[in-house]
Amino acid sequence: MEPLQPVPPVLISACLLGRNCRFDGHTKGDPALVSRLEASGVQLIPYCPEESGGLPTPRSPAWIEAQDAEAVWAGRDRVLDEAGEDVTSAFVRGAEGALALCKRLGIRTAYLKERSPSCGVCQTHAHGELIDGPGVTTVLLQKHGIETLPG
Repeated sequence: MEPLQPVPPVLISACLLGRNCRFDGHTKGDPALVSRLEASGVQLIPYCPEESGGLPTPRSPAWIEAQDAEAVWAGRDRVLDEAGEDVTSAFVRGAEGALALCKRLGIRTAYLKERSPSCGVCQTHAHGELIDGPGVTTVLLQKHGIETLPG
């Protein structure tokens, strides 16, 4: 009998698993992605950086004010909600929580909700429009060698 292999943990945006944690209180469940990942034998670890950073659900939509997530981390930009409230600290706390969870559980891969100002991998919202580039959480995970894939 072969020894049991550990099940690799994978971070996944909680909304992709069907949790109602999006800004509008809804979900962006992706059953096909979840089925594919479950069939591959990984352990799915759900996480919502915005809720974990202290924002309520539902909440006002938010976006990076002027540049991109790299500029947020460099202190040259911020994240604002629809009312103009600065929610940068909540986005940063949520991203730092994601990284801490990945380190604690040995997570090396994350499937993140595309187009989110937190989790976008290829695209995110900035200055009121969709732009190419990652979100705040994605940038931090990438800087620490965690593979980020769009969900």
